[in-house]
Amino acid sequence: MSSLPLVTTAERRHRLGRRHRLAPSAHATDVARAADAVVALHATDAATVFLSLRARLDKGEPRAIERALYEDVRLVRLLSMRNTLFAVSTELAPYVDASTARAIALKERRTLLKHLDEDGQGLDAAWLALAESAALDALDSCGPSTGSQLSAAVPALRQKITLNRGKNSETQTGVATRVIRLLAADGRIRRDRPRGSWTSSQYRWVHTEPWPGMLPAEARAELVRRWLLAYGPATEADLKWWTGWTLTDVRKALAAVGPDEVRLDGGVTALVSPGDTGAEPAPEPWAALLPALDPSAMGWADRGFHLDPAHRPALFDYAGNIGPTVWWNGEVVGGWAQRADGRIVHRLLCDRGRDAEEAITTEAARLSAWVGEARVTPRFRTPLERELVSQ
Repeated sequence: MSSLPLVTTAERRHRLGRRHRLAPSAHATDVARAADAVVALHATDAATVFLSLRARLDKGEPRAIERALYEDVRLVRLLSMRNTLFAVSTELAPYVDASTARAIALKERRTLLKHLDEDGQGLDAAWLALAESAALDALDSCGPSTGSQLSAAVPALRQKITLNRGKNSETQTGVATRVIRLLAADGRIRRDRPRGSWTSSQYRWVHTEPWPGMLPAEARAELVRRWLLAYGPATEADLKWWTGWTLTDVRKALAAVGPDEVRLDGGVTALVSPGDTGAEPAPEPWAALLPALDPSAMGWADRGFHLDPAHRPALFDYAGNIGPTVWWNGEVVGGWAQRADGRIVHRLLCDRGRDAEEAITTEAARLSAWVGEARVTPRFRTPLERELVSQ
């Protein structure tokens, strides 16, 4: 029998409740600390950031989260892991930038320059540099601006190019979105307060300074240290999936951190932060309604310890994006949705007893009061979410 310390499925769920700040006694009092607890918050869907933080904060209305994002700037959105938009604390942002976002930005720039060259209008790197400079000047002059406002102020952003010329897929597109995406990937602009409510993704943009440079290897090691504390025990495959890095970069970062090995129920070997092999005490019973793409549901490639595979067809879309989930003591037990009239409704996919049902109903009422007049429709619709909305 293996001499490695055993971390049971129950203990993994205890860790999730405490370390992801989901058990009430573990709730954070600060927005940035709540984000750091899960390393990064999925931000593809604007509402996810707010709802993920709500579930982890002792107190925190939408206004407090908006202040952290747009006034105090303690959280920022970065195109990073898996080429996906995440919100991270400004303390962690330089590490995410150096470990992941820089490489994405370089790839994005190469792709756009290739499109410009193939278009045949003589647009090149020099033209792109002038367009970017003009966009930054416009932001300095006009202040926070949407993409449409920037295009109106900068003629170069109204330029059209043809993609896949001469092919069946030939299409004409504007460059504004691509240039803005490049500036954001380079850290020269950031997403500011959107038009509309906190559920809106129509962001304004502001001119900002790039993150301080650091060695990518050092940044990757720091990101892995934090990830192991939040998500360990986990496997090399989990880390590779979560980061989107090459296997070589994953293994180098792990070697720099020097994680300990543990065994899981079933005999699988997994990794934890150095010295993090002790038993995790059970927190008090807890229920949570987490949004689509919440980090606790998306943190591992293998989610079998908290998600019954039989529930996947109801809770995931065709591309593998998880929808809104209902949790009880570290296990996904159902899903939820908001109907057009504002009601929060849920369905349990397994029976965990009357205490669970009562706690989940109470949590749904709290979520409804917190959301108020806002309406939340996940960007990635799942079968159960659609069914709950239609009833």
